[in-house]
Amino acid sequence: MAGDARVLGIVLAGGEGKRLWPLTEDRAKPAVPFGGNYRLIDFVLSNLANGGYLRLCVLTQYKSHSLDRHITTTWRMSTVLGNYVTPVPAQQRLGPRWFTGSADAIYQSLNLVYDDAPDHVVVFGADHVYRMDPRQMVQQHIDTGAGVTVAGIRVPRSEASQFGVIDTDADGRIERFLEKPADPPGLPDSPDEVFASMGNYVFATDALLDVLRADAADENSLHDMGGNIIPMLTSSGAARVYDFKDNVVPGETERDRGYWRDVGTLDTYYDAHTDLVSVHPIFNLYNRRWPIFTNPPQLPPAKFVEGGIAGDSIVGAGVIISGGKVSGSVISPGCRLASGCDVVDSVLMDNVTVGAGAIIRRAILDKNVVVPPGAKIGVDPVRDAERYHLSPGGVVVLGKGAVALAD
Repeated sequence: MAGDARVLGIVLAGGEGKRLWPLTEDRAKPAVPFGGNYRLIDFVLSNLANGGYLRLCVLTQYKSHSLDRHITTTWRMSTVLGNYVTPVPAQQRLGPRWFTGSADAIYQSLNLVYDDAPDHVVVFGADHVYRMDPRQMVQQHIDTGAGVTVAGIRVPRSEASQFGVIDTDADGRIERFLEKPADPPGLPDSPDEVFASMGNYVFATDALLDVLRADAADENSLHDMGGNIIPMLTSSGAARVYDFKDNVVPGETERDRGYWRDVGTLDTYYDAHTDLVSVHPIFNLYNRRWPIFTNPPQLPPAKFVEGGIAGDSIVGAGVIISGGKVSGSVISPGCRLASGCDVVDSVLMDNVTVGAGAIIRRAILDKNVVVPPGAKIGVDPVRDAERYHLSPGGVVVLGKGAVALAD
């Protein structure tokens, strides 16, 4: 049974996140704020912690200071019970080199596995927004006796070129792993769908050790979990898929069941925020039976004065909306919105200041951005492209500490 097995969790959090620039100009991708209160890393750690997996190693690399600080100040477990969440930077244990891929990151950190001596190792990515009970995936892994089990989410076959695709037989055995294929085969029970890899794996420890050693010895390998490690186990018939649609999370609604978003681009990051703010949200942050944990700021409640209003929005602690208007937006803690400003369909991170009469449309403003009185952002795409960073989907993005240009 899954409850009797010793499980070590490894979270891969070293991603550079180039496609999220400028949000990743000064931080690692898993440290990017999300949903007002959270960091992206909080979602995977919350899933593992809610599932009872409380010995977790977070492998970090690029611009990891804010991520390391968030983990060490927020994710504290009971040392009396032997539980821990610890960031593990690249330590150059095998020579003067960085991690060269996700598989190499684990290979260079195998001391963690040797020290813990687990029966199984859960390897999850750190930059997706979702809820998942990992115990159910581990139980299937144990029941089937697989060397590795890969979490797959059903997506339309027409969207397969955006994902790594898992090709399986009718029994769930993985036959091939296809990287962003143009014309993949459909599922045996649903020809118009494919399994996209979620980047979540459960390994039998011995199988993981064997393939990591073999991969490390291959000079031609890219040392990637999806591209190299999984195909090695697939060729031996030891890989199975776990269908994410079978996962049941306490407190979920029919509307948000099976929600998973890869927020790897500015547009998907923005779209995931729009999923939060409707009356019946596509992703429900308010599920008390499977909470997303974080370290909330020590701030007073939000305040609305001089006719300030917010509708269909999330408003964080310490926010003061003084005569301004907000709709369809996520306003993070500590923001200040002055009289006459109008913020629509936007994401404001911590401590953004919006001056009187400013207009903001379809924008992402990173921490400590200052918008002068009367400034206009997201109103004129041509001018925005000249002044700021514009995503392919037309979202205006200002990086941390930027000062918008006055009109």
